Amino acid sequence: MQVDLGERSYPISIGQSLLDDVGLVSRHVDRRAAIITNTVVAPLYLARLSSSLRAAGKDVISVVLPDGEEEKTWENLMRIFDVLLAEKCDRKTTLVALGGGVIGDMTGFAAASYMRGVPFVQVPTTLLSQVDSSVGGKTGINHPLGKNMIGAFYQPQAVIADTTSLNTLPDNELSAGLAEVIKHGAIIDAAFFDWIETNIVKLRARDPQALAYAIQRSCEIKADVVRQDEREGGLRAILNFGHTFGHAIEAGMGYGAWLHGEAVGCGMVMAAELSQRLGHIDAQTKARLTALVQAAGLPIKAPNLGRERWLELMQVDKKNEGGAINFVLLKPLGSAVIATAPTDILAQAIQACIE
Repeated sequence: MQVDLGERSYPISIGQSLLDDVGLVSRHVDRRAAIITNTVVAPLYLARLSSSLRAAGKDVISVVLPDGEEEKTWENLMRIFDVLLAEKCDRKTTLVALGGGVIGDMTGFAAASYMRGVPFVQVPTTLLSQVDSSVGGKTGINHPLGKNMIGAFYQPQAVIADTTSLNTLPDNELSAGLAEVIKHGAIIDAAFFDWIETNIVKLRARDPQALAYAIQRSCEIKADVVRQDEREGGLRAILNFGHTFGHAIEAGMGYGAWLHGEAVGCGMVMAAELSQRLGHIDAQTKARLTALVQAAGLPIKAPNLGRERWLELMQVDKKNEGGAINFVLLKPLGSAVIATAPTDILAQAIQACIE
């Protein structure tokens, strides 16, 4: 499928064993490839991807970074630049992000910044990155005071999602990806939400057909939103459903303590709780979403960070304006609204979701 953004449009390829497709992989790479990956993914897939690119006559170098959300830092971004400069990489070099969302975000930011912009390709290897973070051009790093607050909008040349890479994914990482799948149904497509409910056991069992459809539909939904609002001026912000609470969990617990998808899953439950308290959805809808998040293997109870700490963390969010905390809420299931909430009702919603 295509992400239609005029001259910045690009294809998304989804299928099995795409890493071995020499023509597909090399088509989007200039004469030199710099593969950015991490210590977990490199032993599994770096040699395969490098081999495909070399078979097409490309020069290949690689950068292997430490794994984990806590590694999405300025220091590791500099490590990418160190190698690119030492290897005398020029504008004929294509950066290739081989890994999950952390690698994709950092590689994209490096590509946006190096020589003021070089091309890059997303090769996502986790479910979360295949259904969400690899599509749309959001790049960046974390700061101790806020997640993804430093970065750039920078679109890839292509997204190549090899679904066989999900066979090596740990169960908790698979569940983390399902959080973003559920999100797409909850805010955009109620029929897709119904389908996820029906197929959640198959998805967790890694049924190839079920996973392929979940990835395809999620990419279709996200690509359509990005087409309408590339730089998050309005509509695209609804893709942050569950993320205001989720980012607070990640920052409050320390990056890496919870997987991003785990925090988003719990954050969606909290957003549903707030949605109900504000009269946007009924108790049955909140119960359905909570049950599906739990069935996906995700946490539904939030950590007790303390009321003031919760509010402080949620005030550092890109959706916020004029000091007010903006939330993406369900109104009803299958559609979303961005709204503020009175502090007392917000505090009650948080307290209701704490263990």
